[in-house]
Amino acid sequence: MANSSEPSSSISFTSPSHISNASSSIPDPRPNLEIISLNKLSSNLEKLLSDSDSDPNYSDAEVVLEGIPVGIHRCILSSRSKFFSDLFKESKGCVEKDGKPKYIMSELLPYGYVGYDAFLVFLSYIYTGKLKASPPEVSTCVDDGCIHEACRPAINFAVELTYAASVFQIPELISLFQRRLLNFIDKALIEDVIPILMVAFQCQFQHVLTLCIHRVSRSNLDNTCLQKELPFEVAQTIKSIRNPEDEHTVESEDALREKRIKSLHKALDCDDVELVKLILSEANITLDEAHALHYAVAYCTQEVAKQILDLNQADVNLRNARGYTVLHVAAMRKEPSIIVSLLSKGAVADEVTTDGQSAVSICRRLTRPKDYNVKFEQGQEKNKDWMCIDVLEREIKRNPIVADFSVYFSAMTDDLHMKLLYLENRVAFARLLFPSEAKLAMEIAHAQTTSEFPGLLATNDSDGNLREMELNETPSVHNKRLHSRMEALSRTVETGRRYFPHCSEVLDKFMEDDLQELFYLEKGTQEERDIKRTRFVELKEDFQRAFTKDKTKLHHDLSSSMYSPTVRHGSKNKARRYS
Repeated sequence: MANSSEPSSSISFTSPSHISNASSSIPDPRPNLEIISLNKLSSNLEKLLSDSDSDPNYSDAEVVLEGIPVGIHRCILSSRSKFFSDLFKESKGCVEKDGKPKYIMSELLPYGYVGYDAFLVFLSYIYTGKLKASPPEVSTCVDDGCIHEACRPAINFAVELTYAASVFQIPELISLFQRRLLNFIDKALIEDVIPILMVAFQCQFQHVLTLCIHRVSRSNLDNTCLQKELPFEVAQTIKSIRNPEDEHTVESEDALREKRIKSLHKALDCDDVELVKLILSEANITLDEAHALHYAVAYCTQEVAKQILDLNQADVNLRNARGYTVLHVAAMRKEPSIIVSLLSKGAVADEVTTDGQSAVSICRRLTRPKDYNVKFEQGQEKNKDWMCIDVLEREIKRNPIVADFSVYFSAMTDDLHMKLLYLENRVAFARLLFPSEAKLAMEIAHAQTTSEFPGLLATNDSDGNLREMELNETPSVHNKRLHSRMEALSRTVETGRRYFPHCSEVLDKFMEDDLQELFYLEKGTQEERDIKRTRFVELKEDFQRAFTKDKTKLHHDLSSSMYSPTVRHGSKNKARRYS
């Protein structure tokens, strides 16, 4: 007999056996209703994450990441995460004017790092139960030859998400991200395995850690790298896997040489260049034997690296045991001042590693589109990622200088003050329009450490101070000081001409046309001041257009010549470089 509650009238005319068979073949609608309801709930909660001006902000607290505040709802986070539940119970966080508690992410994490973009992905999962795809602008690199399945930005982003899932105690995400990390281990460069190893060590993912240890032990990472970048117990484990025999079997001569190398590295760690000189003079070892320049560029301060370079006792194009030149190591560090210092000392920009990677391709593989494709306003400082790539690309594509600055400069009057005034004003103009480039050029030339000579930008009444000497300063000391400043500024101009040729060419034209008077914007009648301000704005716009055009052409030329396909070994899905 049919169930009287069934809405379909056709069922009442069937036999009981047929009713039973028919009902068993009809899917239960309740699971579908649950899925629909959950999807609607997920969509509704996702609206709480909207930062649209039209949507009201109902958040009751903020988390600050990379200086950016993100609104959160404590009731949702505390119900989904034990970490946040305990945090909110303790009432930690400073209270803002609007009454909302504010939490600084860097203060919440016991270890590791979680950035703004990674936290948004994590937060989206907490609210909606759905894991969003990783944003390409932070999880891929700008190397055209990279397939992005295991480049450093992709690994770093996965590591950030893993830290977040572990610290904030979301078990299902921990399991998911561990599987992601496992997929990276065999595909990544050996240097890029280090972040995976570190998160596995800190979060106690034993299986991931074991696989990372065995991958590193099979690689050619030297003991110095292991000691500097890995936890002590992990480094010792790797050494024991590599050398199961007793260390006392090592030849005494090799042990003595190793001891000298370590003493040299320790002196560099202490920023003691004088001790380095003493070791070199007394011990039977050279900078090249200890790969001291590689070490300084990788692990020491910029100043120490430059001081070791200035000793002129190291081969800047020397390769270490892994086939890396010093410039390759500098590219991994992404410090533009060190890169320019090496290039100025004769480092070859187009030298490649054993798998065909140049310094610029290394930089590109480490750089996210978010950091590289930033739009810079006129006079705004550039970030280091952009600067490193730009400097290296310009060095590779460097064209012969159109106008010989030395000829033009020597044609000027022999008067020291006039030469110095010209250089001071030229550098001041560069600092005004292109602060990042000018700052970098001045650092390399040590122009920032010499006494500044009054130029057009220094004061409105500088002409009366041009020939003044400091108190108790003899004429010879005065001239020596001016010569030192002039040499530093000349090196600044030469550095700018080499690495920023188009800008330098336009600057030359400005100086030749005697446009320096435009710097006196507050002199003259009101009408003259207005005319000069208008002309100055026009010059800045012309300068920016010329620079943008030159940069666009440079990148267009590089698009065909800089392509470097990933070298593959073994499986077609595994990219193995540097290892």
